[in-house]
Parts: sequence; structure tokens; C-alpha cells
Amino acid sequence: MIPAAPLVVLLALWGLSGLAVLFLDAPVAAWTATGAAIAALAGFDAWRLRRRETPNVTREIPEALPLGIEREVTLRVESPSRAQRVDVFDLHPGGWPSQGLPRRLKLAPQTASSFAYKLRPNERGDARFAGVQLRIASPLRLWKQSRVAGAPQQVRVFPNFAPLTRFALFSAEQASRLVGAHLKRRRGEGTDFHQMREYRIGDSLRQIDWKATSRSRKLISREYQDEKNQQVVLLLDTGRRMLAREGELAHFDHALNAALVVSYLALRQGDAVGLLAAGGDGRWVSPQRGMGAIDTLLRASYDLQAQPVATDYLAAATELSLRQRRRALVMLVTNVRDEDIEDLLAAVQLLKKRHLVCVASLREQAIDDALGDAVKDLSGAIRAGAVARYLEQRTAAHDALRSHRVMVLDVTAAELPAALVERYLAVKRDGLL
Repeated sequence: MIPAAPLVVLLALWGLSGLAVLFLDAPVAAWTATGAAIAALAGFDAWRLRRRETPNVTREIPEALPLGIEREVTLRVESPSRAQRVDVFDLHPGGWPSQGLPRRLKLAPQTASSFAYKLRPNERGDARFAGVQLRIASPLRLWKQSRVAGAPQQVRVFPNFAPLTRFALFSAEQASRLVGAHLKRRRGEGTDFHQMREYRIGDSLRQIDWKATSRSRKLISREYQDEKNQQVVLLLDTGRRMLAREGELAHFDHALNAALVVSYLALRQGDAVGLLAAGGDGRWVSPQRGMGAIDTLLRASYDLQAQPVATDYLAAATELSLRQRRRALVMLVTNVRDEDIEDLLAAVQLLKKRHLVCVASLREQAIDDALGDAVKDLSGAIRAGAVARYLEQRTAAHDALRSHRVMVLDVTAAELPAALVERYLAVKRDGLL
């Protein structure tokens, strides 16, 4: 319980009046009586405040929230038997930006008041609302008391799944274009037979079925489609290399978002998708088919976090080889550094014995920005030299991977979703699996 502004003002005035008693020979008894009256009034007001019932508070918020997306949270405050003035602050997870808090309410007797505020989760995983803090004013407004009302509440913060819901409105090809993937147009050329149809201008002569053509006395073409029920495994690095940040999100958050995008499109294509997280936090989801698998991937990965530890690529490759027996497209998302190349080469060579391997190496946007900066002084020249040296070592590491016939994507976090989708569709198109 803390004194409110009116009580502080009364005590200040009473204290100043004591100067009159001290210097102007004012009656001491009157000054003492005034102080006693203020103390009695304050004590009575404090007693009434303690007897006041705490308002009931309920919170309306979805159990699952997307990362980085602003959401409305509604608080409903129910007044007990008497009118009250209440300051309301929701004890949301610390560090989450909010708008509309605190809020001051005037509650009539036995009524309820609701208001909404905006909250933006900025970290994935499990989060806890500890309750709602209320600051209640006493009847005479001489005191304020803080109380915590409402029940604690758990929520889960998932990767931003808004793009996935948007993709549901489009075909797989249209959704691929939405993420920026550049697709080569083709007609009727795949690996699985789809149907027979009349010849169209532009069809390859290899597509013509001459037996069907002779029977029908007109040109008939075979139409093929991409093979389905293939396997795709996303191998995500959760080690220290993925702790770099682009804006508000870490590289691992961008990698996880991109992995979910390519997983969604692969599931739409009829393939099975699995996930292995290794380095820091570990997780394994065996390849599954059907659009329900995207929910499984979301639930399994929403609380994964990169950790400040070195990633053992060879151990991750060994685990994946033991778990994934069927041939698959393995897409490893990491940040390749020259000091890791020996371990990484051993890992991809082990994986290549059974799988098709693609390494997506995340590049910091700050590196690209530094290349565009004009060199004006010695410090700028030193920075440009360091960037050039870093890129040279990075390129050498990528070339070492390519020399072992490993697909390498050198991309920024913003380019990653389109690059993964484009490479996945190219593998499907060329029948490499």
C-alpha cells in the first residue's frame, strides 16, 4: 500500500504549517490536532481499502501465437459490490512490445468493463502470463494498493505461419512464385506417367505413343508428372552459427520459417517431409505425408532455439543416416565457415552415400551492406579488407563442397525461402531423386 497524491499533499501542507508553529507562535495544540485528524482519516481510508474486494479479471488470448505478429489481447474486469477506480496492467512476458497499457478504469458496482491492447511476441517457445496487476484506489483516494488478479496463463509462440495460410489459397506452382522462386516452364515432362492425350504443338517427339497413334489415327502424346511420395528431410543447425540476427529475428528463426515454407510446398506436391535439428537443441520428426504433417512440424519445432555451442556436423549426419534409411533430399541449413569445412565435408560425404544433399549457407546481410559502403578513411579500408577476406574464405569453403558434388546455396536470410523452394522444385523437375 502506497500513499496517493492527495495524502502526500495533505502531509506536505501539514508539515509546512508546522513552520508557523515554530516561528509565528501558532497554537501547537491545533497543529497537533490537525495531524491527528489527518492520521485518523488516512488510517480509516486504508482500513476501508484493505476490506475492498479484488475485481475478477479474465484474459482472452489464443493459445497459439505467431512470432512477430501483433495480436489483440482482451482483458475483462468485473467489479464487485462497490464502485472502484482501478489501474490495470497485464503481466505479459517481459520484453514483448505492447500498446495500450496500463489502462485506467472506473468500475460501477457489479458491472464489467473490457478493453483490448496490442501485443507482439518476439521470441518463440512457451510463454507465461503471470496474471494481471491492479492498482486500486481507496475510497477517499488517499492510498493505492497493488494486487495481482486473474489466473496465470500459458501460451505457445510458433514460427510465423501466416504465409502458410496464404499459400493454401493457391496452387503449388503459384505459391512457389509467391515466395520468389523462379520456375522453368515445361509441359508434360516428368518421371511418372500421368495420362494420354492428343498431341499439342511443342510436345517432344519422345512423348508420342506410336501404338496409340496408329490405333486412333491421330497423334497421341504421353503426359508425365513429377514423381510423388519422395522424401525430403530438413537438417537445421541449432548451434552458435545460427545466433546471428537479421532485424528482430535470429538466423535460426529465418531458417525455421523457410523450412516450413518448403515443407508446406513439398507436402502439396505429395512428398513426405521430415526434420532433424542438431547442434544445440535437438529434435527428430520422421518424414510424413499429407497436409496434416505441417501441424506436426509446427508443434515439434516451435520451441527450438539456437544455442551458443559448436555444431558437430558429423554427429548430425550419423544420426540422420541411422534414422533415415530411404533415399531423401537432405537440405542442410547452416552458416558455413572455413574452420568448419573438414567436419562438414566428412558429414556430407557420409550423407551422400544414400541421400541427395543440398547445403544452404546463410550469409549476413551486413556483409553485403559493407561491400556497398564507400571507403573514405583508414578504418573503412580495414573493414573492407576484412570483409573481402571473410568472403574469400567463405567462397573457398563453398567451392570445396561443390567439388564433392554437393549443391550449395549462398543466400541471405531474406533470400532463403525462395532459394530452398527453387532448388527443391529443380530436383523434382530433373528427377534427381
